[in-house]
Amino acid sequence: MANPEGWAEQGVPTQPPTDEQPLPPVELDAPMAPLPQVTIPWPENLELPEIAELEPEEGIEFAEFDDALMRTMLDGIEERLNDNLVLVFPSERTLFPERDDFLDRFEALSTIEELDGNDGENAAMLAARAREDEELLYELLRIYGYYDPQVIRNVAATGNGNGEPGASATVRFDILPGTQYRFGAIDLGMLETTGSDYDALRGSFEIVTGDPLLADKIVEERYDLDEALGESGYPFAAIDDPSLLVDHARQEGDLTLPVTPGGKYRFGQVVSNLENFLPSDHLGDIARFQPGDIYQRSLEMDLRRAILATGLVAGVTLTAVEREAPAQGEPGTVDIAVEMQKAPLRTISGSIGYGSGEGFRAEAAWEHRNLFPPEGMLRLRGIAGTREQLAGVTFRRNNVNGRDTILTADIFASTVDRDAYKAKTASLVAIYERISTLLFQKPLTWSAGLELVATREREADSNGVLGPEQDYLVAAIPLFAQIDTSDDLLDPTEGWRLGGRVSPEVSRTNGVESFYVRTQLDGSYYQQMGEKFVLAGRVRLASIPGTERQNIAPSRRLYAGGGGSVRGYGYQAIGPRDTLGDPTGGRSLLELSAEARIRTGFLDGAVSIVPFVDAGSVGRDAMPSFDRIKVGAGIGLRYHTGFGPIRVDVGVPINPDPGDAPVGVYVSLGQAF
Repeated sequence: MANPEGWAEQGVPTQPPTDEQPLPPVELDAPMAPLPQVTIPWPENLELPEIAELEPEEGIEFAEFDDALMRTMLDGIEERLNDNLVLVFPSERTLFPERDDFLDRFEALSTIEELDGNDGENAAMLAARAREDEELLYELLRIYGYYDPQVIRNVAATGNGNGEPGASATVRFDILPGTQYRFGAIDLGMLETTGSDYDALRGSFEIVTGDPLLADKIVEERYDLDEALGESGYPFAAIDDPSLLVDHARQEGDLTLPVTPGGKYRFGQVVSNLENFLPSDHLGDIARFQPGDIYQRSLEMDLRRAILATGLVAGVTLTAVEREAPAQGEPGTVDIAVEMQKAPLRTISGSIGYGSGEGFRAEAAWEHRNLFPPEGMLRLRGIAGTREQLAGVTFRRNNVNGRDTILTADIFASTVDRDAYKAKTASLVAIYERISTLLFQKPLTWSAGLELVATREREADSNGVLGPEQDYLVAAIPLFAQIDTSDDLLDPTEGWRLGGRVSPEVSRTNGVESFYVRTQLDGSYYQQMGEKFVLAGRVRLASIPGTERQNIAPSRRLYAGGGGSVRGYGYQAIGPRDTLGDPTGGRSLLELSAEARIRTGFLDGAVSIVPFVDAGSVGRDAMPSFDRIKVGAGIGLRYHTGFGPIRVDVGVPINPDPGDAPVGVYVSLGQAF
């Protein structure tokens, strides 16, 4: 604008210019004028074009539902896993016999089940997880051999109770398994090259044409075949990953399992990499096989565990090395190469404790477990306590002339202050024994030894007054044997044990020489009465015929009472007593025990409750006496670990004598018997 100031001085017009006529005033009370009618003529010759059919979109397949199955599903079996998840199976169990196992597996893997009750859960989130669970269902069905299943997923919003729809939902899966596929052709690679072993090896692979096509069965039978090869003389056998070709037209799957046997062999020699530490011939003594035996992988693994059990090595690797190849139908030979790494060999140990019958007790030991190779241990030990002191030296050689055969020599001097006697003793004990271990429980164990004892002891008289010191020189040949048919060393549930001890002894005291025999018979029986219930019983009979009680050193007489005897009573508290109530020991013994070992559901079944009743008697004569039997009863607790149960027993004396404690508590590893 050329002159904006002049234009602004003109001001604002009072009425805007317009070319239209002003509208007539509106009368609010007047009726509306009628609207003009609009008519459209209908076309007489209108022709509409034909609607073309839509072409089906590529990649979309429409399921063909089995009408019979669908009718079955109308009355299907519902399994509600939580508030948001329901599975429906065919009501006819024959249509899906694996339902229970399938359900357990799905429940463990389901994302809906895993997140059950999550705060903030809504229908949209649940629907997303439902799609994941649908894929899981299809995958699990294939594992059970159902390759043409139908899974119908339905997500229904249920609201949250506040009028807000969609806040939560329920997912329902209707499962139509379809036909279970079967195994077709089975190819086990080169297994047929095993010759005369083929039938046994093929029999270990328990899948044949026509069996249900179960993926788990393939894994299981592959392991069984591998184990059979290893136990039949094939150390170099290899089995590659299986492959499965599923033919939907035949409703079968062809299995290929590439097996390479690698030749059959016998055991040769065991070869050590540390000849000056654990030499080859010693390792050969430990092994439970001999050169020339057919190779067994389990025996090779057993040798590895036995070497580790010596405590001398930190690690060990065993390798089968071919020494002679198979030829002319005869097996070859493999040596077992042992590669070991030394472990620390010296140990310092100690313990301190208190017992109502033993007072305070502190024990310490130093040992070198291979001071005299192979496996020659030297131990120095000492005990300092209110009622016992001891100093001793022990030599032990493990695995002498065979597995778990041990030679032990022990020299010690001790002082003991018991209620029944006081003793100062020097002993030399040598024992050669074959023992049972957790790795190798044996049906027969035994020991034989020599014992020389010089002891000075004071025994209380009938009034409880300690008499003069009396010297005893004792020579004994202790013998022991036990038959064991039980199923476990520390926690037996079936079988029985029967053991006997015989120790001919010569004793000289006060110029009197006495000959007597200390004998003891132990028997126990175990009976499984159900999955979680075991009855166990024990009996012990002991006798010392040949001489009078006063000719036997008090420390070598028979006593009863305590955690391994009659629970509820103190250690050695049962038997003849003096006027002060202190035990004096006897020449005969009888003990009876019975208990029920009941597994509970606590800590995944690791806890057992054990009510028990024990009884025992000690007599002055060589024949057991039944007139003064002491009875104890109580209840125990067992915590079952991988190496055996930890035992806690609480017992009370039923017919106590004056001075007996009102309750006894006993803690140890393993069952009471």
